[in-house]
Amino acid sequence: MAVKLVALDIDGTIIPPNTPPELAYPTPRLTHAVRALNERGIAVVLASGRMFPGTAEIARHFGLSTPVICQQGCSVHLPDGTMTHQFAIERAIALDICAHARTLDRPYEWFNPVRYIVSRETDASREYGRVSGIVPEYRTDPENSGATPTGVGIISSHAEANAIHRQLVAAHGDAVHVLDFPEVTVAVAPEANKGHALSLLCDDLGIDRHQVVAIGDSVNDASMLAWAGRGVAMAHSDRYARDAANEVLHADSELADVLEAIARAR
Repeated sequence: MAVKLVALDIDGTIIPPNTPPELAYPTPRLTHAVRALNERGIAVVLASGRMFPGTAEIARHFGLSTPVICQQGCSVHLPDGTMTHQFAIERAIALDICAHARTLDRPYEWFNPVRYIVSRETDASREYGRVSGIVPEYRTDPENSGATPTGVGIISSHAEANAIHRQLVAAHGDAVHVLDFPEVTVAVAPEANKGHALSLLCDDLGIDRHQVVAIGDSVNDASMLAWAGRGVAMAHSDRYARDAANEVLHADSELADVLEAIARAR
């Protein structure tokens, strides 16, 4: 089938890992490739861990008018910010995870598509606020902020994250979807993942999964790489993305080659 939609992760995919903040935009060649897809009638959808403002900023850079997937698949938004899909974590579970963070004496985050509330300021919370295009809110009791959460996270360290992951899975099992990042262990609703969000978005647009190419680099991209007709993992990808993808690039620079080839085929 001809490709009708390309789903792209942002951080680690169209923006290389460890890119300095002042350079954190797609390269001119990649920008041209994405715009060429758009001009040829191929939808380009950004699927990011960022909140809506930070995701929308990159969409505007490309000149896209398609919906965007935010917060690992917790929400899908139209370009004006209107939510078409949202998945909230069960409040009782979120409260239990906050209590666990306090037991560990670790800061924790409570978030939804428009608010990011953290129990105390950390480097990780500042960085997430920066890429997400929002100002984090800091208070000792985020769970009492009035925000209905799509997820919660425990901020720790790379060394501690695996143990916290196991503890959350042992306590809540399939009632949550747990994701590990270098310094944060995040719990969201079981159905809140990029693959599910992409499937709903494609249903809305009338696009079959076999007409979709998805490209990403990490565990939070694995579900969409597995769902798409063609899943492509970046060369530096973690094992979860590699296992889920149909193919792995030999070099990250090949991403532009892939997009240009899709545009030419159209």
